[in-house]
Amino acid sequence: MKKILFALAICYSIIAVSQNKQVLYNWDVSPQSLLLNPGAVVDQKHHYGIPFLSGFHINGGTSGVTVFDIFSDDGRDINDKIAEALTALDSNDFFTATQQLELINFGWRSKSDYYFSGGIYQEFDFISYLPKDFLDLAREGNRDYIGRAYNFDHISLRADLLTVYHFGFNKKVTDKLTLGLRFKAYSSMISASSTGNTGTFTTTQNDGTPNIYEHTVEGLNVEVKTSGYASLKDVDGSSQIVSDVLGRAFFGGNLGLGFDFGATYEITNQLSATASILDIGTIFHSSATEIYNASGNYTLDGLELLFPTIENGETTFPYYSDLEDEIEREIPVDTLNSAYSQMRPAKINAGLHYDFGESIGRKSGDCDCRNMGGKSQHVSQAGIQYYSVFRPKGIQAAGTVYYRRRFSNWLSTKATYTVDSYSASNIGLGMALNIGSLNFHLAADNLLDIANIAKANSLSLQFGFNIIVEEL
Repeated sequence: MKKILFALAICYSIIAVSQNKQVLYNWDVSPQSLLLNPGAVVDQKHHYGIPFLSGFHINGGTSGVTVFDIFSDDGRDINDKIAEALTALDSNDFFTATQQLELINFGWRSKSDYYFSGGIYQEFDFISYLPKDFLDLAREGNRDYIGRAYNFDHISLRADLLTVYHFGFNKKVTDKLTLGLRFKAYSSMISASSTGNTGTFTTTQNDGTPNIYEHTVEGLNVEVKTSGYASLKDVDGSSQIVSDVLGRAFFGGNLGLGFDFGATYEITNQLSATASILDIGTIFHSSATEIYNASGNYTLDGLELLFPTIENGETTFPYYSDLEDEIEREIPVDTLNSAYSQMRPAKINAGLHYDFGESIGRKSGDCDCRNMGGKSQHVSQAGIQYYSVFRPKGIQAAGTVYYRRRFSNWLSTKATYTVDSYSASNIGLGMALNIGSLNFHLAADNLLDIANIAKANSLSLQFGFNIIVEEL
């Protein structure tokens, strides 16, 4: 059973998802690019997202090990493959899950040439680092690892389910510079986190004493913060749970504020730089909060193998009951209902791109009738991009090179090659169609592994339907 549980833990730990949207970033064929850079160049006068279909994003991946590495039918023993996987991984390997669903999205250009946009989207964001020391302890025990310190700081995770209300504006302030700012209001539905834990568990050997082994917990300080969960413990029935959670989506839960900022600078008519910083904000958790904290030091000098006591037909284990009371006294677990705040995981995007080739819909020497007075819409674009997100144990980053091609006024594609924490061979492809006023975009990652998902380091999918009115 121990081996089965460990195998399940490994399988779960290698399912990872990233928030990077490298195909969609700086791709102005879709209004959703404004959510990645509020300062992106906007060509349309209006856009309206089709409710619940304007933008959906989910992706998954692996850090270091794939499902195929564990469960491939290659004649090797699965326990040997698990041991190899655990040796290859360390406590900085992580697995995340991120999903976004747009409920409403809209935008319009004012008479003063500001482009205003807003909407609502739901987001789920989860990250957990691999608790390597305690997976080793669960699988192998500590008999052969006397003196090894098992670190509690390997336990690090965070999960958030929330709704985001946003409204922003975009303005070309000079012939070369476009700026954008977006304000956000967060309504948290459920949140849980356990980060910054400290302490060690060590077994030492003391020859010549009645108890040879000494087990020591030193400097323990482990904390789990939750909000939105406490009120669900007494709820009866799944329908009531769903109703309670959805009620918090509309400012009925724990609230927060934040903003995004972005810019585009046209260095020349063909060379441009872009940058954005997203989710600079904080959620204030004050409703239905529970904080569990365990701290202290404790030393156990072996266990006494005592027979149970039978009194009045009942079997009791007084020694082990006293031992449990002693541990709880030395390492108390406190439960608090106090308020706390958490910063959102901030994200940074940056890029540099070069446009080349003739403009769509014109011959050499003709005017660009789709973009009177503005920057020419070139057939091709090549560029580089940078992405990073702030996580509990540091920054996770990715670099991308890409090529974008406009085949007509109604068809555009973008191909990307990305190096990130999961893979050095991530090939992505996006396609955008404009059929009348209807805009549709579809993008996917890691296409080299799509034939055998079990071998993939990561996979992603995003799509959206929008109505774009009166292009400039």
